[in-house]
Amino acid sequence: MTKSDLVRTLSARFRGLTRADIECAVDTIFEALTQALAAGGRVELRGFGAFSIRERAERMGRNPRTGAKVYVPAKCVPFFRAGKALLSRLNATDA
Repeated sequence: MTKSDLVRTLSARFRGLTRADIECAVDTIFEALTQALAAGGRVELRGFGAFSIRERAERMGRNPRTGAKVYVPAKCVPFFRAGKALLSRLNATDA
């Protein structure tokens, strides 16, 4: 699902709101999520999952084309851990 698909789904569900209002709300949520992670925080959405930041140490990598060693600096990467309710819905068996 893309961001525009999300906006389309929400606008079909909430007919009283304009598409522009829904787009603004989605942008605001994503911006708040991004700011919290950039500040080193953790974002937890109960039943869905938790977003956090993990640090990757610097290392020596390899250029796959030439095989030459390449320095890869330390960096932060986003990490998502699915919540219990999401995992149970994903792994539910249809009987």
